[in-house]
Amino acid sequence: MKRDLKRSLKVFVVLLLLLVVPLAVYAISLRVHYAGDPAARTRNHDALWLGHAWVDGRKTDADVTALAQQLKDTGIRDLYVHAGPLEHDGSLPLAKVSPKARWFVEAVRAAAPGIRVQAWLGDIVQPGKNPGMNLDDAAVRGRVVESASAVLQQGFQGIHYDFEPVQSGSTGYLAVLDETRALGTTLSVAAPQIDTLWYLHKIPIEKWWSQDYFRQVAERVNQIAVMSYDTAMPLESLYGGYVAKQTELALEVTPPTTDLLMGLPAYQENNFAHWAHAETVAAAVRGARLGLSDNARQNFGLALYVDFTATPTDWSAYRDAWCVAP
Repeated sequence: MKRDLKRSLKVFVVLLLLLVVPLAVYAISLRVHYAGDPAARTRNHDALWLGHAWVDGRKTDADVTALAQQLKDTGIRDLYVHAGPLEHDGSLPLAKVSPKARWFVEAVRAAAPGIRVQAWLGDIVQPGKNPGMNLDDAAVRGRVVESASAVLQQGFQGIHYDFEPVQSGSTGYLAVLDETRALGTTLSVAAPQIDTLWYLHKIPIEKWWSQDYFRQVAERVNQIAVMSYDTAMPLESLYGGYVAKQTELALEVTPPTTDLLMGLPAYQENNFAHWAHAETVAAAVRGARLGLSDNARQNFGLALYVDFTATPTDWSAYRDAWCVAP
């Protein structure tokens, strides 16, 4: 019996080491990525995600004036304003969903002429979410493109897609990007993180894309913004190192003609996927700067998510570390 107990204990120790040692090595590698003195600053290709209140009637001219003032002296040149969500069949009831869209676009154009306003459209998608949108269905994709065309008639200067969760390798997603490009407008997407361990994208939880699939998507759009948050990292240093690694991986495969943006978590939730004390705007900015390093790429930016939860501390972290000349 003692022999069986010893054998079981040995098996337990081996299994524990097989789990703990790789995690420890991974954590150390992320901490190393967070080391150094970053010098990179804004290249004036930043963006901001905006909530639905800007197009449904809750905002006023005074709010637009305040927004324009907030954007002043930053690198933000694109606004992704939530103009959806799309129905599961790809349709969009414009009059119901975004009755003040044209007003908002025109108000921004007057208050901040250098800012481009894109319509943020999306939905949950199959097979990860059911019911959800089926992007493998040509009829559904056709209605998505029709919806995109309709919001462009409201004055938007581009389409920003956020479909979640898109499986790595999804051909339906690539197809809807190709079909939307025919509209001849600016096309941007919110993208999942890149697999940092070379096998995570194969796990059926649809959290990561392979680096090659990220490349395929980036080749089809004008802008790709990585949702570099909800990482479950428990420490600010590990999270910042993770963002640095994500930045490096994305830079390796994003075409030089496509704008690459890294997302900043300006929200304060606490759950298994996101710890507010660790996933900070300050850590994300520092991580992106370290990942960018001395890369001369000009069409690189940061994207702040999201306006209605961003605090003065979040804005200061973005401005002070990224927008102010050294």
